[in-house]
Amino acid sequence: MFQPRFTITPKIVQALMHIEAAKQAVADLPMTAQAQASLRETARLFSTHYSTQIEGNRLALEEAKRVIQKSEHFPGRKRDENEVLGYYNALDKLEKLAAKPKFKITEVVIKELHALVMSGKRGKVKATPYRDGQNVIRDSRSGAMVYLPPQAKDVPKLMAALVKWLGESGKKVIPCPLQAAVAHYQFATIHPYYDGNGRTARLLATLILHVGGYALKGFYSLEEYYARDLKAYYEALTVGPSHNYYVGRAEADITQWLEYFCVGMAESFEAVQRRAQEVSSKGKQDQSSVLRQLDPRQRKALSLFESSDEITAAQVGELFGFQPRTARDLCQKWVKNGFLIVTNPSKKSRRYQLNEKYRLLVNQTIVFEDN
Repeated sequence: MFQPRFTITPKIVQALMHIEAAKQAVADLPMTAQAQASLRETARLFSTHYSTQIEGNRLALEEAKRVIQKSEHFPGRKRDENEVLGYYNALDKLEKLAAKPKFKITEVVIKELHALVMSGKRGKVKATPYRDGQNVIRDSRSGAMVYLPPQAKDVPKLMAALVKWLGESGKKVIPCPLQAAVAHYQFATIHPYYDGNGRTARLLATLILHVGGYALKGFYSLEEYYARDLKAYYEALTVGPSHNYYVGRAEADITQWLEYFCVGMAESFEAVQRRAQEVSSKGKQDQSSVLRQLDPRQRKALSLFESSDEITAAQVGELFGFQPRTARDLCQKWVKNGFLIVTNPSKKSRRYQLNEKYRLLVNQTIVFEDN
């Protein structure tokens, strides 16, 4: 049975309070869909670049961006390119999984994330089995042994115990950030694969945060925090009296790691809060004059475009409580005055899109509704 040892110290409590405050502040900020997409894509890029850089990837941030955009290849760096694509695709998969209702983290999910990390491919991948032999972590410079993970025969039961603990920790009301921190540590400790363990551990922590309501709209990158001071990252992960898993590592107190993780998460969340506030303020200034051109019904109709680029007259009718014919007439009026564009002219399945002039107004309605 897996039962992590740690103490919730004042430092952890303070970090958790900062995390909650930043999380709520970002949730309350009105931002355009375009601004949100930009912040989310930047965070994905940073997470991908810094997580692979930690493992020795040689691509610079701008080079990683071009690889992701498929705009350039770098001769002699095929492995680096695959690592970047693998992590980016795993992040994309992670977000889609977390959005599913009643989603639960399983060993198969973890194995699939690892497969994406290692394949560098999009789409469906075959879950990778755990290692079948011993691996040793050595210092890249001196060759000295840094860590001796558990034997291969013990990996399946250790991973099963970790996943079981994750399923039960929510019932024990362990804060989600602590669950993510514990999972990150324990996965790295078990080291269930020959390669890709660090990247998968970081992805697992992020998945847990997303599932637990700490996605922060996908705007943050914990990997950047780790990469900023790798020495501190590895020192925080290295606990116990020995480099051997079976000599105290399994029962080690991981409070130090939890403090490091939560402080880093708080710093990352607060950095996102500051950036999001800047973007939100700029959006208000840029779009207020355009929003004032709309009547109250048009402003309210903007909410329909928060989850989809296209809408139907039936959705408009449902929003305002109109009969089908009244809703169709209103949509036609909005097409004539340039608020909407017809994207599917078929009478049975006619759909509408916002005129480009108004697309940036999505998610700005609350801010300016009374202006």
